[in-house]
Amino acid sequence: MTAPSARRFRVTSLLALLLVAGSAATASAQYFREGNFPARWPPPSMPDRDFAFCKLAYTSVRYEELGMGWRTDYPYAGINLMFRFSELTTASISTDRRGEPNHWVVTLTDRELFNCPFVMAADVGTIGLNGEEVTRLRDYLLKGGFLWVDDFWGSRAWEHWTSEIARVLPPAEYPIYDVPLEHPVFRTLSFVEKVPQITAIQFWGWNGGNTSERGADSAEAHLRAITDEDGRILVLMSHNTDVADAWEREGEDPRFFERFSPDGYGLGINVLLYAMSH
Repeated sequence: MTAPSARRFRVTSLLALLLVAGSAATASAQYFREGNFPARWPPPSMPDRDFAFCKLAYTSVRYEELGMGWRTDYPYAGINLMFRFSELTTASISTDRRGEPNHWVVTLTDRELFNCPFVMAADVGTIGLNGEEVTRLRDYLLKGGFLWVDDFWGSRAWEHWTSEIARVLPPAEYPIYDVPLEHPVFRTLSFVEKVPQITAIQFWGWNGGNTSERGADSAEAHLRAITDEDGRILVLMSHNTDVADAWEREGEDPRFFERFSPDGYGLGINVLLYAMSH
């Protein structure tokens, strides 16, 4: 799929479009608080070839404050991103018979992983990969897959994650680098002028609008990547920021929505368009 030909716009314009489109997440806050989100595993074959959000399930081997392991930001971040993706682009999303977005949970050992051109993982400062998972993730990425990891904070989480992904893609061959602002992920549809630091809505409410969840140790948000030899992004890493909370929590507090959702959706939709066209 190629990126839509619509005029690119800045995130201030995106805010206006999001407000016109209405809140996709009006009911999501109630479901999140109740914890009513059983994992939705994919069928052996996808029901159609339209875009579906795939969430990576994994085993946690350590704990991070405010984290919930692989279930962090599940499922409404993915559901709401799919709604907004369909509203703000010409892309088609996969839906069930009720018209609800098809969003799936996959593990690295599922055959269905290879039906997902885009996979997202959260709280990866807690992830632990066994030998089979290392091999499967490497195969998935080198065969054309795209992994975005989000919502992990501070140096300890970063060091743990990089030690795990180094087993998959050795850094001597696949180094990690900071994505420059002129890269398409910042401008495919909307112009995102910096890496947004988006915090969990609970932390934001408890700390007077502060956005750095680990204080000085997470003061600067980063968007980093690992690419193949042709420059295609294999793994995208949003560190010291919780981009997915801008999607998941958009219907809970208008102030949170106005401050964080335009940047969060701007970056999220840009990344989807990039992943699906490279």
